Amino acid sequence: MSPTKLHQSSTLDLYSALTETELSLPLASGKISAGFPSPASDFVDVAIDLNKHLIKHPSTTFFGRVRGQSMQDVGISDGDLLVIDKGLEPEDGKIAVCFIDGEFTVKRIRFQKDGCYLMPANDAYKPIHVTADNEFLIWGIVTHVIKSF
Repeated sequence: MSPTKLHQSSTLDLYSALTETELSLPLASGKISAGFPSPASDFVDVAIDLNKHLIKHPSTTFFGRVRGQSMQDVGISDGDLLVIDKGLEPEDGKIAVCFIDGEFTVKRIRFQKDGCYLMPANDAYKPIHVTADNEFLIWGIVTHVIKSF
């Protein structure tokens, strides 16, 4: 069974999360140095199931494939896979998937006295000031970004 595509747009493709399956993968014990090499462990003694690790609320979790570069300065790039939880409360400063005027977008949300702003993380893009004239919904909060190299 494959995930169901829920929406496709120029900025984001949304998919349902399939959490009925379980797949435990080996996890190297100890830490992996990002500086100078450290002595390697010759064994793996722990397993991890990415469904359980990445998805805290299966009934409200979805995946989204990013299109575009508006969030590149926070490490979200074109083609990245987002884990999105619709059950989390929006908070100032969180990265969210928002529905505005018929389109989905991923931005950092900022709550100000004069309203909500959708903040890009790329100087080539301008913030979006959400007003009463906009059709607007904070659809879900991004909890993880999965990258391919």
